[in-house]
Amino acid sequence: MPPSNNPVRQPNWHAIPARILLITFLLTLLSFAVSLLLGIVGILIAARLRGIHPNLPTAYRHIAFPVAAVVGAIALISASVTEIRHHRQAKALAQIERISRV
Repeated sequence: MPPSNNPVRQPNWHAIPARILLITFLLTLLSFAVSLLLGIVGILIAARLRGIHPNLPTAYRHIAFPVAAVVGAIALISASVTEIRHHRQAKALAQIERISRV
């Protein structure tokens, strides 16, 4: 296979923070929605079993928001580690490719 004439492109670090924030936002939003749904269902079941009126704002304040905050923090850390690792790997591979073309 003949070597290609395309120049080796250095990985761009400018997009890393945008990808990290996008992934964090989407995972936080998804976890908020799922935990809110489960919180509402749980509160409705508990209220039905006790025979009382359900207090649904509790699902927002005490269930969905704390769960989304924890999942958002975990998503931020894991997305940061993953993106930085990917950037370093791409940078090393680009350097190896550049050296091998000489």
